[in-house]
Amino acid sequence: MIQSTNLVDWTYTGSVFTGATRPGWGTLNAGIWAPDIVEIDGTFILYYSLSLWGDEDPGIGYATASHPAGPWTDQGKLFLSSEIGVNNSIDPAVFTGEDGKVYMIWGSFRGIYGIELASDGQSLANGVTTASQNKVLLAGYETSQPFNISTYEGAYVIYNDGYYYMFLSSGSCCNGANSTYHVVVGRSTNPLGPYVDHLGRSMKQSNVGYPVVDRGSSFSGVGHNSVTTDDAGEYWIVYHGYDLLEPDKVGNTNRRSLLIDHLIWQDGWPSVEGNVSSNGTSEKPYIEE
Repeated sequence: MIQSTNLVDWTYTGSVFTGATRPGWGTLNAGIWAPDIVEIDGTFILYYSLSLWGDEDPGIGYATASHPAGPWTDQGKLFLSSEIGVNNSIDPAVFTGEDGKVYMIWGSFRGIYGIELASDGQSLANGVTTASQNKVLLAGYETSQPFNISTYEGAYVIYNDGYYYMFLSSGSCCNGANSTYHVVVGRSTNPLGPYVDHLGRSMKQSNVGYPVVDRGSSFSGVGHNSVTTDDAGEYWIVYHGYDLLEPDKVGNTNRRSLLIDHLIWQDGWPSVEGNVSSNGTSEKPYIEE
């Protein structure tokens, strides 16, 4: 975990799990991927993926804490891919809709799906069997279709001015300087879609979406974002990418940097300036002291 008071300077605060407290369910020696933290009724909930490269049955679990820096207590799995009926169930993101209901979106290049959670965010509404039957395809292809990196993963939803905006990452995430990861967005008036892009194209196909951020002169493989606002109400996209000056792996771990860029809204659609990851200095988020 790292924390910041200004979205510029960050301090390491410790790990969510130790060897003794890490999740004990799922595939043996699976990695803990792609966390997402939300606060619901005073409880901080960290959703995570438990998976290995090529895992046949990854799943999504969660941990809880009374403070975002922890300590965190693992609460186990929400579902496995085999239970929910979505291949490669990773990359969870949770949001509360304008209707007051709590939703989870998740998935990778085998379809981005959405379901309703219980009001406390700590279980599936009406259980896993009902969730498996009621899940909604939001982007990409049905899970039965072949793996396709021209579809999407790393979904994230925000609400702004009457629309839900679903940010999606497409392309290759993890090939260093050659990574083609980039972010696009679609929108809908309903939390579970249908989502379309700026040209009215359904997000349930490949190579669509309003362009948000792509590789620039300094970073490649830019994606898997979240979005936050500063105290002036400006929107900022937080994501990762490879520094092209040192893109290689260290200890077989991807060397990816944490990045933040200002989102500019034009005609109801958000993107960073020039649609590419910024290079050099820029204005920082406004945070009241």
